[in-house]
Amino acid sequence: MNSTSIKTLLSQRVIDLHESQTLEMAAKARELEAKGVDVIKLSLGEPDFNTPDHIKAAAKKAVDDNFSFYTPVPAILDLRKAIAEKLKRDNQLDMKAENIVVSTGAKQALINAILALVNPGDEVIVFAPYWVSYIPMIQLAEGKAVIVNGKIENGFKVSPEDLKKAITPKTKAVLYSSPSNPTGTVYTKEELKAFADIIAPHENIYIIADEIYEYITFEGNYWSIGAFENVKNRTVTVNGFSKGYAMTGWRVGYVAAPKEIADACNKIQGQFTSATCSIAQKAALAAVTGGTESIQVMKEAYLRRRDLVLELIKEIPAIKTYVPQGAFYLFPDVSAYFGKSDGETTIKTSNDLCMYLLNKAHVALVDGEGFGAAECIRISFAASDESLREAIRRIKEALDKLK
Repeated sequence: MNSTSIKTLLSQRVIDLHESQTLEMAAKARELEAKGVDVIKLSLGEPDFNTPDHIKAAAKKAVDDNFSFYTPVPAILDLRKAIAEKLKRDNQLDMKAENIVVSTGAKQALINAILALVNPGDEVIVFAPYWVSYIPMIQLAEGKAVIVNGKIENGFKVSPEDLKKAITPKTKAVLYSSPSNPTGTVYTKEELKAFADIIAPHENIYIIADEIYEYITFEGNYWSIGAFENVKNRTVTVNGFSKGYAMTGWRVGYVAAPKEIADACNKIQGQFTSATCSIAQKAALAAVTGGTESIQVMKEAYLRRRDLVLELIKEIPAIKTYVPQGAFYLFPDVSAYFGKSDGETTIKTSNDLCMYLLNKAHVALVDGEGFGAAECIRISFAASDESLREAIRRIKEALDKLK
């Protein structure tokens, strides 16, 4: 089928939609691996730990107990109650089971919330660098993304002044992640209060806070913006089990929101997927009620790896770095290599550099364009110390050939 007939066949929303850059790079890395190439994959945002044993045991028991039938769309009541209790205990969010909708991953929870709030033409302020799927999700809702940029010199943090300038009569929501994917930026309680105080007087503006990396925070106490009294009734908190509990493939996320928004998310989900997997729900219940020992072990490992990567990358002075405060990513500025060549390949963009490093160094990374920062690349340090050492060695060797 030629391109003209495809455009006639497909909807415009699909034609306009970009493929996720992280998934695209992962596919290219797999193609090389299939040819026998030893590729070090630092592209996907996935913990390299196994799901803790007590969580797997709960899933096995659910299978043995034949817990294999449909559940209520927002999930079983025990799980929603447990999540609400967790949010009260850890995040100071006044939630009940009726405020929780469990979805097939935090990604679905996000699109549920965006579809529930955004009308065609509404503006959504997005803190950049941002996760690659935020803009396409807003696009699917026929909204308009308004980008507010953080700078590497400030750890990629957006300033309250820049947020204030971005608000217009068309603003419907503010969307951000903390810790951030791709930068690892974590907003402090004081910084979030400044945002809340700016948003609070605008009664028609809602906050969508993506907190999926909550448990991977290296400095200070974590704070949720929904805990502030002046915005608590207009904050949608999105979280899940994939990162903190090493449960990526289980696909369990959730939205915690004022009841009318939670009900809307429930309504949307009821027409798309209904409830997420019943077995995965039982596993998630064991996770949220089973203590934080495994979380702490993983967090300590990520912190050690962060420091290892920062130390190793010092040997590549043309790369501009900062210190991530959470998550498991480094998002350095690599623009110093733009215009350079090894005699065969000329680097014009961060995507060119990522493809060069994939083909020459056999290290899979993700370019920054899809994250709203075309001068950067994303390096995931959710990998073994040995893999990280070898990856940075290969990257340095390949970059040294660019003149």
